[in-house]
Formats: sequence, structure tokens, C-alpha cells
Amino acid sequence: MSRILIILILLIGYESFGQSSDVILLKKRKQTLIRYYAGSDITMITTNGVSLNAYITHINDDTLFLKQFVVRQTPTMMGVFVLDTLTTYNYQYHYNQIKSIAKPSRGFDLSASAGSLLGGGAILTLAGGVVYLVDREKFSPALMGASVSLTAIGYVLSKANSNNITIGKKYSLEYLKIADNKKQ
Repeated sequence: MSRILIILILLIGYESFGQSSDVILLKKRKQTLIRYYAGSDITMITTNGVSLNAYITHINDDTLFLKQFVVRQTPTMMGVFVLDTLTTYNYQYHYNQIKSIAKPSRGFDLSASAGSLLGGGAILTLAGGVVYLVDREKFSPALMGASVSLTAIGYVLSKANSNNITIGKKYSLEYLKIADNKKQ
């Protein structure tokens, strides 16, 4: 019994790997913010303008190998909708082809509030304009001013709160070759 157990442990240990992929570091000046490695997710925009939210299958020789899953709600035979993976796409990009990376979300999402203010202010402005055209006696200039200011505040917040980190002056990507991935 103990011989079989020892043989199984040796075989399992022979097939396992400690670190199978290289690492990409997102740095702000010299401080590491995020590490991307095989098995992590990345949301990015490439230099060609392609926006991806994908799973990193592995990183090898400065190249990220990505798998993007297309997940949709599909009806079952009982009429219930379930999430199902329709297809997957495989991509590979050199790490220098990444233009920007999405910030990890922490705390309160200001961009959602900006969208609410912008949309609500636009609807109130439109409603105020309709009231002005239909019945000028019931028109309220104070309400129109408040709705325009809500729209403007929402617009400014949406532009000021970018969820992307642009690679350039402050931020950089660094490739670390961890393992020798060549098979012998």
C-alpha cells in the first residue's frame, strides 16, 4: 500500500508545474500596481482600437495569449433563460500593443452616477422644452436651469472619471520572463 502511494505522489509531482507562465506588470512610475499572469482576466484596449475582456491562457515571449468567451442568455426547452457560452475566440497580442487597461473597481462607482445625472438631466431638459412649447404659463425657468445644470454636471463627471489607465507617461507595462517555456 505504501509503495503505491509513494509511486502516485512521485508521478503527480513529476507532472505538476510551479510557475508555467511569464508575468506582465502594470507599473505607475516604479511601483507595481497589477500583475497579469496565466489564469487572470484582463480588460484592455489595443493600439488598433480593439476592446477586449478576456482570460489570459498563458504569456510567452512577450505575447499574451487570450481567450474571450461570448456568454449570452439562451432559452431552455422549459422556457427558462440560462447563461450559456456560445463561442470562444482566441487572440494573441504583444504586450506593447496594449493602449489602455481598465482600472480595477474599488468602492463607489462615480461613472454610474455620472450616467444617471446626464440621462436624468437630459430627460428633464427635454420635458421642460415640451412644457415651454405647449403651455408657457406653466413653464418654470428655475426647473429648466436646474435640469441643464444636472446634465452639465453629469457630462463633466463622465469625462473626468475615466475607467481606463492609458499606457504612456505615468503608466508602463513590463514583461518578466519567469520560466523557460521551451520544451526539450
